[in-house]
Amino acid sequence: MHIDAAASNTAPQDDRFVLRNGIRCAGTHLIIDLYGARKLDDIDHIETVLRDCVTASGATLLHIHLHHFEPNGGVSGVAVLAESHISIHSWPENRYAALDVFMCGAAEPEACIPVLREAFKPTRIAVSEILRGQGV
Repeated sequence: MHIDAAASNTAPQDDRFVLRNGIRCAGTHLIIDLYGARKLDDIDHIETVLRDCVTASGATLLHIHLHHFEPNGGVSGVAVLAESHISIHSWPENRYAALDVFMCGAAEPEACIPVLREAFKPTRIAVSEILRGQGV
């Protein structure tokens, strides 16, 4: 059964789209590169950091899955969120990590940046922002 929200007395369901910088979009996707970072081979530390990012951003954690690679000790994984995800891929031998932080709704992905800075102590952070789903 299809109900036309305009024809009914009820409000349409929240589609979790957001208004960012005056643009309606599905969410904000941050591409984050950490250079000169520490503890990128410590899977327990990385899990704690992902949980701290979820809390700081106001997101809702559904599941975390991390994989520890040998022999370099790199970690790849994802925190699956009701609002989307946070992923990490680390190369501890190069002191480099690549993260994606994609969130919709009221979550604040940029709140992850200070958490990452404190947890991994990088010498440099590069952040690119993409507004996903513009014009939908």
